[in-house]
Amino acid sequence: MKKDVIRILSINPGSTSTKIGVFDNGKCILRESISHSVEELAPFKEIADQKDFREEVIIKVLQAKKISMESIDAFAGRGGGLVSCVGGTYQINPIMYKHAKMMYTVKHPSALGITIAYELGQKYDKPSFCVNPPDVDEFITEARITGIPEIYRESRIHALNQKEIGIRYAKKIGKKYKDLNLIICHLGGGISITAHNHGKMIDSNDIVNGDGPMAPTRSGFVPAKALAKLCFSNKYTEKEIYGLIGKNGGLMAWLGTNDIREILARVKKGDQKAQTIVDAMVYQIAKQVGAMYVALKCNCSAIILTGGISNDSYVDRKIKKYISKLAPVVVMPGEFELEALAAGALRVMKGEEKTVVYTGKPVFKEL
Repeated sequence: MKKDVIRILSINPGSTSTKIGVFDNGKCILRESISHSVEELAPFKEIADQKDFREEVIIKVLQAKKISMESIDAFAGRGGGLVSCVGGTYQINPIMYKHAKMMYTVKHPSALGITIAYELGQKYDKPSFCVNPPDVDEFITEARITGIPEIYRESRIHALNQKEIGIRYAKKIGKKYKDLNLIICHLGGGISITAHNHGKMIDSNDIVNGDGPMAPTRSGFVPAKALAKLCFSNKYTEKEIYGLIGKNGGLMAWLGTNDIREILARVKKGDQKAQTIVDAMVYQIAKQVGAMYVALKCNCSAIILTGGISNDSYVDRKIKKYISKLAPVVVMPGEFELEALAAGALRVMKGEEKTVVYTGKPVFKEL
């Protein structure tokens, strides 16, 4: 595409907010996080019903900032609710739109990123993209198999931020992401620790179904028999058990809050219980790094800490004590999801990368 400035709108819907960014040739000229109160979202019975409301809010913010929709050259949405697919940049097609709209596999607001981007693209006759959705699955077969044939391990990773971090780190050292073996640790409300083998995420912990280290809101791995016993104890409903695994477990269950800043402030004030729980989380993170080191056959270029928690020197320092002898440890704090959406779309529009076609068929079929 021959154009001096390519303007891309990135759309990243979350549970209680919609983050947007406007990028001119990859440079951010606007970033907004639009909060949605419980009262605002209450009228919508299903998450998918929020689409028009969120789209209208986005348009109003852009109008207030004097950015016309006609000036946007492409729309890039976060995505989700899809069948398992390979990594890359997708131009949103009707089957991807359909799966995201019905939230085919997972019901999460991130899927609204696809539906909003696609409909805006149709309205303004501009392309719409989805970049490395949460459904990216590049696991090797060995990583999927469990000791119960009816159960397979699934790839549920912070794929968008992890891939972007890999690309950024590679560029920083003058190499390509596909030339490196990396362990990337996304440390946020959920924690995913992933083995990147020459551009493919071959193994990781499942951040949705209860796997890997505990996190501020998630239980992580727990002994299977003990969990099964709890399920049949009549102490919790099925919904409450799922809540413990994916929403109210981890630091939230132990310390009554999932605000890592508050928890770490308590640690620094001498709260022994808070320190014990945080140190346990750090220990579990380090163990998962060790597992991914083995997945890479002990050939790792670097271990990268990213996500919001990696802003804290206490956590970073503790993790490094466990893993620093495995490979160089690099801290790239925060998350770059809006940037990643814009960067993927920009690479395609500049002809630097080809789009991947979403077929609606999962990349993995059971054995």
